[in-house]
Amino acid sequence: MTAGGGPDERAFRALTQKITRARGLACDSYKDRCLRRRIAVRMRARGVHTFDDYSRLLDQDQREYDLLVDALTINVTKFFRNVETWRALAPWLDKLWIARRGEVRVWSAGCASGEEPYTVAVALAEAARRAGQERLLGRARVDATDIDRASLERTRAAQYPEAAFSETPPELVARYFTAPPRQPAPELQRIVHVAKHDLTSQPPPAPPYDLVVCRNVVIYFDRAMQEQLFTLFADALAPGGVLLLGKVETLFGAARERLVLEEPRERIYRLAP
Repeated sequence: MTAGGGPDERAFRALTQKITRARGLACDSYKDRCLRRRIAVRMRARGVHTFDDYSRLLDQDQREYDLLVDALTINVTKFFRNVETWRALAPWLDKLWIARRGEVRVWSAGCASGEEPYTVAVALAEAARRAGQERLLGRARVDATDIDRASLERTRAAQYPEAAFSETPPELVARYFTAPPRQPAPELQRIVHVAKHDLTSQPPPAPPYDLVVCRNVVIYFDRAMQEQLFTLFADALAPGGVLLLGKVETLFGAARERLVLEEPRERIYRLAP
């Protein structure tokens, strides 16, 4: 598979347009290299070697669309991934908790299989515990959204293998999760609300938010879409709200004028009041 303006390139563009029409996935907003690599995974799995052949396969087997979308939107994660980031975020959650008296609203955008929104739920429970207000945890809300059907099903099932906790402090595992198979405590599951959402074409689910978490998702899109998403996140935040990005993601564009970089190493930004 080669890039360029020849037949291969035309077949690739025709295929991505077809996927967009069939599933509403904004393929033209993804970086070409990422898109080609993930389509190639499915092509190898089905034993086809050209984009034209794969397009015909999609016509013949509609179930392949679901497997393809899963491949295009896959996001590897775990609980408390980069635990130092969550330690840096804790003081900000403490401030938000006290200011909102527990009514903290969070959007976990591109939540994958749920480890991130349930990590947020644990972090909120810890903020409530530090404030001596565990009884108020039910006031909090975490909107967990993704475009990927399989990821959302896993988030709703909320059952996780031991490997997902390799970066989680053991005392938090003991405090907030059942014995294997690990499930979040019921009080955590009650505040996490799972819904399908397309970042590239839909407005935020229920703004304003006190915290928006979107880590290692924006990097898969081209620069124009990245700038659009950063503006989307800034618009979704309440004054003084916090944005958490992935460590390899850098804010730019119009949103950069609105968001203050508070923790450079951990990519924690705050919307100016």
